[in-house]
Amino acid sequence: MPAPTTYKFLPPHLADRLDAIELGVRRPLPGGVQGRHRSRHHGSSVEFADYRAYAEGDAPARIDWAVYARSDRYLVRRFEDETRLRVHVLVDTSESMSFRSAGALAKLEYGCFLAAGLMYVLVRQGDAVTLNGFGAALDQGFPTAASYEGLRPLLRGLEAMRAQGPGSLAGALHAFAATPRPRGLVVVVSDFLQDAEEILAGVRHLVHAGHQVCALHVLDRAEMNLPFDGVVEVHEMETGKRVIVEVDEFREAYVRQVQAHIAALRTGCTNAGASYHLADTSIAVDAAIRTAVNQI
Repeated sequence: MPAPTTYKFLPPHLADRLDAIELGVRRPLPGGVQGRHRSRHHGSSVEFADYRAYAEGDAPARIDWAVYARSDRYLVRRFEDETRLRVHVLVDTSESMSFRSAGALAKLEYGCFLAAGLMYVLVRQGDAVTLNGFGAALDQGFPTAASYEGLRPLLRGLEAMRAQGPGSLAGALHAFAATPRPRGLVVVVSDFLQDAEEILAGVRHLVHAGHQVCALHVLDRAEMNLPFDGVVEVHEMETGKRVIVEVDEFREAYVRQVQAHIAALRTGCTNAGASYHLADTSIAVDAAIRTAVNQI
């Protein structure tokens, strides 16, 4: 008997831990197809929502005659339209995503675990997902998956991703927003190592195109607090530039700059109507997925 198929970024123990998670939407999305996400659209689903007054043009069949008999008022039933959420997952594969400190996963590995977990949760509850990687440009991506069988190529696609070359997060966001596609939730998995305002311009472009946006900012804790001493060689991973520095002399300024960048991204996303979540690679993956789901 053949062994069951396993996936690097969705091992059985992680899938088991994610089975109780359910992802909701913050606002209704246009153009959805029938599925299991409850929204504020009103249609012909079997789940009753509320009443409204009868208006000219309404079908008489929608009048609740039992209510009319009790109140002498013509009220029309409204129903909750359950729509399938379309989620587009974008994963940064630029060279900087290869960074890892001692004992931690590389940022790309951690991001792939996040992406795989989110896609699994979404498909399990009847939603549709797509996957694209991006470095200097957005790749062609994978076909939409709305079943476990359809999810398999996307999980294998994550396993094939390699962190290499320069990146342009802002360029990828603009390219994605400018391409006609179903509106949905765009989940961006990246270390966001680019000018904050350039990134936020891309986020706003996505929102203007009708998408919801969730930014999953993946950082290694060492990138946030610089826990090194003495003289070190700093390697700028995407340009190859190397600089010798005395850590103690600039740690405070460095940490302050990193925190300012994080704050700018968080505030800018909030102002644009997007959600933002900082994912520290030292945090257990299933816990990070749960936290991210709660913020979407």
